[in-house]
Amino acid sequence: MVRSTNSRRPATLASLAAELGVSRTTVSNAYNRPDQLSPELRKRVLDTARRLGYPGPDPVARSLRTRKAGAVGLLLTENLSYAFRDPAAVGFLEGLALACEDADHGLLLIPANPEHEDVASVHSAGVDGFVVYSVPDDDPHLAAVMERPVPTVICDQPSLPEIDRVGIDDGAAIKELARHLIELGHRKIGVVCMRLARTRNDGPASPERQASASFHVQRARLTALSEAFAEVGVDWEQVPVIERFDHTTESGGSAAARLMELDPEITAIICTSDILALGALTEVRRQGRRVPQDITITGFDGIDDAERVELTTVRQPVLEKGRAAGRLLLDASESTGKPREVLLDTQLITGSTAGSPRSVEERWFGP
Repeated sequence: MVRSTNSRRPATLASLAAELGVSRTTVSNAYNRPDQLSPELRKRVLDTARRLGYPGPDPVARSLRTRKAGAVGLLLTENLSYAFRDPAAVGFLEGLALACEDADHGLLLIPANPEHEDVASVHSAGVDGFVVYSVPDDDPHLAAVMERPVPTVICDQPSLPEIDRVGIDDGAAIKELARHLIELGHRKIGVVCMRLARTRNDGPASPERQASASFHVQRARLTALSEAFAEVGVDWEQVPVIERFDHTTESGGSAAARLMELDPEITAIICTSDILALGALTEVRRQGRRVPQDITITGFDGIDDAERVELTTVRQPVLEKGRAAGRLLLDASESTGKPREVLLDTQLITGSTAGSPRSVEERWFGP
């Protein structure tokens, strides 16, 4: 398309100020500090700007001048779609967005493929600070965040002594669930867990892999389970633990099938997330087993879909996690100069998917 040779040059802040007969500061305040102008004057500035085609102050130039980007960066080591697909991540994202709204900040999502090590997106992010959402201890994207001279808050994992953190007591939360199953009589259990490290493993997780897991939330949950069942004489090395790298219901279903192949006599499948538990529930029923009469299934998170199927689980306040992380990052008045930690409460939900194990006679001859 041929551009007109007599097209008008776009208006600038200076030409708009001259047109209005006001200072450049007055024009700038109409956009950036509207409380400094009367409503009538601000309307006149904005109406004239629209008539002349002035788009407003250059945000890049403004950020260079103020050294503020007006945005928070959310680092999650997953593909971008995960933030809108995983229910716990969606709840956390909503809470963080609410905190950003309260502080008049934007939110920049910085997804990082867990199997790639390209940290350019972290280095180039124009943000005033980072919220790091549940990454492993050795994640290169976390290391890149730590190189940036901006405030950082970590949600869930890892736990670093010099960085503000928001989370829950994962060990205590899942130990309460374990003791509920122990009281019901379960000793023959299997576990389905989320990924333990950046290296892909879709199969049994050895005790050594569990102990060295770089995702410390999963490590804490597995350790707490082993401690709780050891109190009643269960040898954890004999408990099958199936790891899944991808956090999907399909992964939970295939892991449950593998557990039942490894030990057809297990009476309970403990999943370290509701997503995995929902997949396990579907697979167990597909195989013709009844829940909880033939096998108990539990989860962790307390997402809406888990509530709908009355899953026995641990509910954690994911929305409040996001809100608390945003507040820690953005409310400088709360800073004491020392690392802060916010631990939120959890709740054991005793749904309809957990019951007492059947006896051997019941398994063979019972109703």
